[in-house]
Amino acid sequence: MTTPANVTLPTKRLDPKLVERLNSLEPGQKIIVVQAIRVGSRKWNSTSSGVFRSINYLATGISTDRIPEDDIVVPMVHFTKENGEHTSIAIDENSQIVVE
Repeated sequence: MTTPANVTLPTKRLDPKLVERLNSLEPGQKIIVVQAIRVGSRKWNSTSSGVFRSINYLATGISTDRIPEDDIVVPMVHFTKENGEHTSIAIDENSQIVVE
């Protein structure tokens, strides 16, 4: 997997500091991904950590057959947890990446 030249979201703007951090990640670095979880009026943070592998986009498409420009693409950070599990997390405007 190759790192995209510019990490963007389809509908929202990522913090330029987060984009800079994502673009600076190197395979083998230990990272912590912090994401805000919201269910109804409740909100809390969730963290995952591991060794960074790569970043790329997941093309999610939509539920109807339309033109390719309608596809929704989401930046994905791929890393390996301490137990060896390969994990991928979608990055949004509320995500934080901490390099250990």
